Amino acid sequence: MRRPYVVLRVAVSIGLLAVLAWWLDLGTVMSRLAQMRPGWVLLAVAISVVQTAVLAWRWRFTAGCLGVDLSYRLAWREYYLSIFLNQVLPGGVVGDVSRAWRQARAQTRLREPTGPAVRAVIFERLSAQAVMTTVAVASLLVLPVTVNLGSGLVLFGSGAVAVLILVAIVVWTRRQASAQSLWGQLLADLDAAHLRAPVFTAQLVSAAVVVGTYLAAYVMAARAVGVDTPLPVFLPLVAPVLMTMLIPVTVAGWGLREGTAAVLWGVVGLTAADGVLVSVAYGLLVLFGSLPGAVFLMSPGTTRRLSV
Repeated sequence: MRRPYVVLRVAVSIGLLAVLAWWLDLGTVMSRLAQMRPGWVLLAVAISVVQTAVLAWRWRFTAGCLGVDLSYRLAWREYYLSIFLNQVLPGGVVGDVSRAWRQARAQTRLREPTGPAVRAVIFERLSAQAVMTTVAVASLLVLPVTVNLGSGLVLFGSGAVAVLILVAIVVWTRRQASAQSLWGQLLADLDAAHLRAPVFTAQLVSAAVVVGTYLAAYVMAARAVGVDTPLPVFLPLVAPVLMTMLIPVTVAGWGLREGTAAVLWGVVGLTAADGVLVSVAYGLLVLFGSLPGAVFLMSPGTTRRLSV
């Protein structure tokens, strides 16, 4: 990643967080974060363990559909490393890119930069993003019932951004494939990894479980900092906030996620400070849950794989 883009994304995150700190009572937010309830924190960490286990299984399953040999133990280890890198490096996808690159390099016969080892990473992310986008759009359709017209327009705009992100990903993938005469291969791989009946069921169920763990972790973050908003009111707010983390202009969504939470909480009549507080707590819990990846990053085995 070029240095100007890295600096820009770090600056965007810091700038947005600084604006929120100026706008809100930072002392109160920090005090509530310092008093996070340990039981809910541990439950959130436990959910992250389940989430990573399912993510690793889904990657191995998708890779197998494309003829890529990947053990579950390696998939689990690499996924933790990927999540950690996504949390600490700008863009939010560096971990996935490095995971795809390492596996492509490790597979002697699959070293091409657009080969099945790389496509396996892209496709395994696709199912959960499709489900999360569906949940986010459905949430935005529910929320305007409880807010005025102006707020509804804001929410509709947020949903439109989420859909545009997904469309941009599809268009970019198609252009890359067309440039390299791989569109037909991509369609065949998409059919093998997602669209065939038994495979589609497995992908849909695993994606639903993964999205469920994201939503559950956000609820745990709220409860950990003492935000007890009823679930019917709270849950529709979560997916639209998480979708903004896909926009690659910050570090792991920091700042953009909190700003979106402040807006959404405000337009449904909740306290914007609570939205920011919960979002910050969620970010900290995700970072904490990714720390096994830091351990794997420092291990000799990882160093050897990076030099393959």
